[in-house]
Amino acid sequence: MKVLVTGAAGFIGAWLTKRLTEDGVATVGIDSFSDYYSVSYKRARLDALGVSHCRLLDVSDREALEVLFRRERFTHVIHLAAQAGVRYSVTHPHVYGQSNLTGFLNVLEACRQHSVRHLYYASSSSVYGHSQREVFSEEDPVNHPASLYAATKRANELMADSYASLYGMSLTGMRFFTVYGPWGRPDMAPMLFAGSIMNHQPLQIFNHGQMARDFTWVGDVIEAIMRLLNTCCASGETGRHQIFNIGRGEPTALMDFITWLEEALGQQAPREWLPMQDGDVTRTWADTSRLEAVINYRPTMPLTTGVQHLAQWCLDHQQWLPTHQVVPVAKTA
Repeated sequence: MKVLVTGAAGFIGAWLTKRLTEDGVATVGIDSFSDYYSVSYKRARLDALGVSHCRLLDVSDREALEVLFRRERFTHVIHLAAQAGVRYSVTHPHVYGQSNLTGFLNVLEACRQHSVRHLYYASSSSVYGHSQREVFSEEDPVNHPASLYAATKRANELMADSYASLYGMSLTGMRFFTVYGPWGRPDMAPMLFAGSIMNHQPLQIFNHGQMARDFTWVGDVIEAIMRLLNTCCASGETGRHQIFNIGRGEPTALMDFITWLEEALGQQAPREWLPMQDGDVTRTWADTSRLEAVINYRPTMPLTTGVQHLAQWCLDHQQWLPTHQVVPVAKTA
């Protein structure tokens, strides 16, 4: 087995590359090192996790990707590279087309042309949009994404489905639900909240706090990916496209998460109550029954314990916490 991880300098990508390498899997990591957030932070993340080799390569560069695939002869690809961020997609739409659509198409074509056995790719809980269902199941219709970011992720799923049908490729989509933990993305709520608390800045809380998220510990996410990788390899099945929710399977009120984080950090911050933002959703909740049936695993990290671990990392790495306020995206008329 030889695995390519795209987006290997990212939050999930770096932790996954670390795990694959520790398990003795021949692994190549690539990343564009975009400046969406600090490149220095990404390199510090790689250094801290012991990921010594991550090549500079943008998946939207088709020719460079072709050279890489021809030279390395990968058996499996885990495609995590993408332009992330729901709110950012409102103001920077073209970035998402280039990275999430063109980039994904390039990866699909490279996998097809070089007979990669299985392609795993990152989708998102955002595809569920403003679903009125209590629990989000992979069987639910997801035809009304609430943001361009979510639309690109749903497009990826449809593109993958067509390649499985047309070319007999084996593909697995992973809908991630609010992943948190050490070396997390600094633009996501857990890190933004921690930064505001420790820098004595007001916490910007959207929808006046009436939100809930299925917070999922990064270690549980990595374990799920590894089990999917090993399960699909063992089965030898080809020509199939599957989608799995990767979540803890339980929503948590945003205000509860904030309270636990403040307690773990030993500090409190004032609140700044803001309206709902374009593209955001009020609640996520993953139905994980399909995943559990296939890999015989469900997340084991209790949220309160995970928050304590995150808080300790923040206390030890305060220099990497975001020190600026979120710039709200104005709602359209």
